Amino acid sequence: MLKFTEDHEWLRVHSDQSATIGITAYAADKLGELVFVDLPEIGRRVKKGDEVVVVESCKAASDVYAPVDGEVIAVNDELTQSPNMVNTAPMEAGWLFKIKLSRPSQVDGLMDEKTYSALVE
Repeated sequence: MLKFTEDHEWLRVHSDQSATIGITAYAADKLGELVFVDLPEIGRRVKKGDEVVVVESCKAASDVYAPVDGEVIAVNDELTQSPNMVNTAPMEAGWLFKIKLSRPSQVDGLMDEKTYSALVE
């Protein structure tokens, strides 16, 4: 299941109650080519709305927020060497981190793809 936030994060929920999180193509395009990604530590507990990742481009630095509560269980270490993967494949190879969901019901409050597409048009 794929969900989106108003802050332009995407969340792909997996059957084991974990989720992969990244920024949308819209956000990556607005930021420009990323030159640095500051990833969270594995094991960090986050609450919905917490700043979890910082992405920097030549234009600006931007925070990426936790769309739901959970514990960071993985980070995309490849981004430390190739942050522009977020620009080239934001919803595939450019994912940022994975969390174990603490409150899976929070996902229900996020936007589906159709609603998000209408937001950014």
